[in-house]
Amino acid sequence: MDFGSALRGRRILITGASSGLGMHFARLSARQGAKVAIAARRRERLEDLCKELLALGAERALASTLDVSDETSIDACIADVVEAFDGLDVLVNNAGTASGGTALDQTAEDFDQVVNVNLRGVWLLSTAAGRHWRDTATPGAIVNIASILGERVAKGVAPYAISKAGVVQMTKVLALELSRHDIRVNAIAPGYFETEINAGFFDTPQGAAMIKRIPMRRTGKPEELDGPFILLASDASRYMTGAVIPVDGGHLVSSL
Repeated sequence: MDFGSALRGRRILITGASSGLGMHFARLSARQGAKVAIAARRRERLEDLCKELLALGAERALASTLDVSDETSIDACIADVVEAFDGLDVLVNNAGTASGGTALDQTAEDFDQVVNVNLRGVWLLSTAAGRHWRDTATPGAIVNIASILGERVAKGVAPYAISKAGVVQMTKVLALELSRHDIRVNAIAPGYFETEINAGFFDTPQGAAMIKRIPMRRTGKPEELDGPFILLASDASRYMTGAVIPVDGGHLVSSL
């Protein structure tokens, strides 16, 4: 679908961009003519992706090594992007991880790893970007990639669901506090999309049973997130903040 060039010239930082939805959002932003900074721990993937983004139409492309659980790494990443692009317009908090198993079978280390990446990392990045925008008196937008598991629950993903529920609430409280600085904070809550994090699951009997509970009876396609992403990352949503948009084939409204 053609969304025009609503992101042309926008300076966008996308975390967790070495795979999955982060890589998809980077390619989408490039096709829109944005300046795209991609950040993740796997530097070699980022370098290759930068070349692709330029070929797709990105005005600029920057690779930044980032560990979202490390404050020093976050501060360095924000500084790199601001210097390279002479500012920052949009932060996309996409980096995420998960651990499987029932709550009683998961360790404290499992829980800490998921929460450090999915929740603490979003907090650290959002507040670092927020301070930059506040201190430079420039507007900004944060797009958090939450999950429908932040609204309802499923078995075997307790730390993930807990962390995403925190992201949903963080989106709302930061929207309230940062609006005075002309900083908007919104979120997309995807339903079930097949990515590296869940590859193969939907081919299992459990995955097939999950699909049957989705009113549209299928998983989502990454491009079906394009509209909400462009909306929240562009000035088209300049009077929106604190919104959490589900993109889930109707899963959240399915009958109990």
